[in-house]
Amino acid sequence: MPLGGGNKCGCCKKTVYFAEEVQCEGQSFHKSCFLCMVCKKNLDSITVAVHQDEIYCKSCYGKKYGPKGYGFGEGAGTLSMDTGEALGIKPEGQTSHRPTNNPNPSKFAQKLGGSDVCPRCGNAVYAAEKVVGAGNSWHKSCFRCAKCGKSLESTTVADKDGEIYCKGCYAKNFGPKGFGFGQGAGALAHAQ
Repeated sequence: MPLGGGNKCGCCKKTVYFAEEVQCEGQSFHKSCFLCMVCKKNLDSITVAVHQDEIYCKSCYGKKYGPKGYGFGEGAGTLSMDTGEALGIKPEGQTSHRPTNNPNPSKFAQKLGGSDVCPRCGNAVYAAEKVVGAGNSWHKSCFRCAKCGKSLESTTVADKDGEIYCKGCYAKNFGPKGFGFGQGAGALAHAQ
């Protein structure tokens, strides 16, 4: 214990006396300083998440350092439009969707050093990131609908002319047209 009665607080750098001490990751904090760096909520051993020397509540930590994209961060089945700017996160530019237009369809060009080539991005697909669909090997991140960009699974994929689509976009673009088609049970729609 340093001279002066106690350890230094990991937040305010003042002396922390035993009666007011909270320890986390080998650091001492005042109970009043043991707060999320972003939202300032009180933390405890269950709700704390540490990144380097910074402490966060699990929610703010997940928004700042967790996975990004559809289906992450807010719970099952929800889509958050929060970009995290309030947390100091610089939003990444949206990458535009690139449809598959492989200029070299030869079997030799489809192989690079024994690994398959993703028809969407043209890069090698290795076993850890491989998804097979529509007769090709895809990266998990490239296995998306060519129209809406929705992530696909083996049960939701439909293919046409070497391209993959979600069932909804496939039905809208290649399904039957006219009154009563493409909008769901009992709905009338006029397709043009």
